[in-house]
Amino acid sequence: MNTRIFSLLIALAAITSVVSVSFAQSPAPQPSAPAVSAPAATAASPNPAEMMKQMMEMAKLNENHKILADLAGSWSYTVKMMAPGETPSTSTGSVTRKPVMNGRFFLGEFTGTMKMPGADGKMKDFTFKGMSVEGYDNVKQKFVSSWVDNMGTGILNSEGSYDDATKTFTYTGEMEPVPGMKVPVREVIKITDKNHHIFEWYENRGGQEMKTLEIDYTRKK
Repeated sequence: MNTRIFSLLIALAAITSVVSVSFAQSPAPQPSAPAVSAPAATAASPNPAEMMKQMMEMAKLNENHKILADLAGSWSYTVKMMAPGETPSTSTGSVTRKPVMNGRFFLGEFTGTMKMPGADGKMKDFTFKGMSVEGYDNVKQKFVSSWVDNMGTGILNSEGSYDDATKTFTYTGEMEPVPGMKVPVREVIKITDKNHHIFEWYENRGGQEMKTLEIDYTRKK
């Protein structure tokens, strides 16, 4: 049996099991209560065949997954970090994006070197590691992305869209760098051509959005 179908069967079994348990645990009417006709179980239960059909349809790859596939491969990048009133700092790195789950998602592994202040306040070389998972959610009809790195313990989840006319992805999310400080963020990925794209990161600080990061990607030969 195909692994995808096996997974769908497990999910379907879990759902129908929950429905069955809910009916089995419904309290019986008390003798003194007036008789009320209970709705038929089939009316409240999901149709297993129809649900399986929908789940299999939602699991299919489409043109949106192909758009993400165009970004697979090995890339080198240059990072420009910006802060108000300061000279932008630059660093470099590389990333490899590869398809997983039969092309439903794309895993990116990032490595770079940048200058960071040490415990003594002096700037030192710091090895940066990051990982992304990107995909297109057929149920939500949105591109989805998750990000983790070695500079924090949180997971940044974003959702977005793609404009074919401008070859641009736009994602939105929210990060919480310290407790109680929630910062709305916007990510823009502009596809220049099959070998180049630019990533822009915007943060909303006190109601004012500003670009604080730009990454220029070039495909490795």
